[in-house]
Amino acid sequence: MLATRGCRDVFVPRIEEFDLTHAEAIERLFREQRPEVVIHLAAVVGGIGANRARPRRCFYENAIMGIQLTEAARVNGAEMIVIRGTVCAYPKFIPAPFRGQDLSSAHPEETNAPYGIAQKALLVQCQAYRAQYGMNCIFLLPVNLYGPGDNFHPETSHVIPSSIRKCLEAVAKGVSEIVLRGDGSPTREFLYVTDAAEGIIAATERYDKPEPVNLGSGQEISIRDLAVKIAELTGFEGRIVWDTSQPNGQPRRRSDVSRAEREFGFRATTPLDAGLRKTIGWYKKARRGPASSF
Repeated sequence: MLATRGCRDVFVPRIEEFDLTHAEAIERLFREQRPEVVIHLAAVVGGIGANRARPRRCFYENAIMGIQLTEAARVNGAEMIVIRGTVCAYPKFIPAPFRGQDLSSAHPEETNAPYGIAQKALLVQCQAYRAQYGMNCIFLLPVNLYGPGDNFHPETSHVIPSSIRKCLEAVAKGVSEIVLRGDGSPTREFLYVTDAAEGIIAATERYDKPEPVNLGSGQEISIRDLAVKIAELTGFEGRIVWDTSQPNGQPRRRSDVSRAEREFGFRATTPLDAGLRKTIGWYKKARRGPASSF
């Protein structure tokens, strides 16, 4: 998408060559590539199970990457840095839709707290650098993302890829039931991957203010209704069993997306059903390939 906007030199660092948790790798990255605009998307992410299993990594690596990268952008005179935050930074119990000013009102949901607080610290850093140096540093808060290329690993995936995988495997094996976490009552808001990319680029091109901006669809759906929808789209006709011994996570999520439309003209355009069909189609092809995560 950057290339379609006329960007001639787009460099995407990979962890094998540039581990952003190490300052020397970031210094080498800036020395070799000399970026003018930095869009920081690297993160340690996962579903509730992954977050509970590795809270130190979720906090430390997410915080240290963003802190060091933002400082390097300042020192090396980058024109702009875009920080991708997370809806997990919002407090556990607040009225929907979520607004940027709600971020500081209370603690995030427990299973997401290490990741959410690490990302929220980067918002504070952005605002501090803007206040002291006039640095063009913006902070975006995407909701739950999904789409082709997602992580479908059975231990670390989020709810949509996890449910798709379980349904398709059950169909292939003739299994009559699948087990999903929690009780299905929480709601979530989802944003398709191409919509997310469009929103990030639109903000990069047109936004230059300290206030954080939500990127979302503005639509919420319960996990239970989502599971039924995925079962229908994958052809799974069996029983969905809810493991209520597992936590639900945040009770409700829906963001106020009006600022994104007002400030830089972004509105999500991919309906959930259409996005799910594309994601399922991609995964069906991908799991026939050699990648072990499929």
